[in-house]
Amino acid sequence: MTLKLGVLALLQAKPGKEAELAAFLEGGRAIVAEEPATRVWYAFQVDGSTFGIFDAFEDEAGRQEHLNGRIPAALGTVGADLLAAAPDIRLVDVLAVKDPA
Repeated sequence: MTLKLGVLALLQAKPGKEAELAAFLEGGRAIVAEEPATRVWYAFQVDGSTFGIFDAFEDEAGRQEHLNGRIPAALGTVGADLLAAAPDIRLVDVLAVKDPA
């Protein structure tokens, strides 16, 4: 497996919505489990109100499938309630990977 492309999304929770955003992200794991082209997916918390998602793909088709999939759609439905600002979504190139195997 050669992971070449990724998506980094940083999310700022509204005050008092941190736990709800964390729960939303934890629930995202079940959605990406159904996306075979999403080879790596992490949801993480940077500080009290900053959260993020990092995912990686073997090719652009897989990345685009994910960007047009259920996670961004779900984020669009809860974003106004949970987020203090629009998500900071960045397309990245993966330079190196340590294989977990």
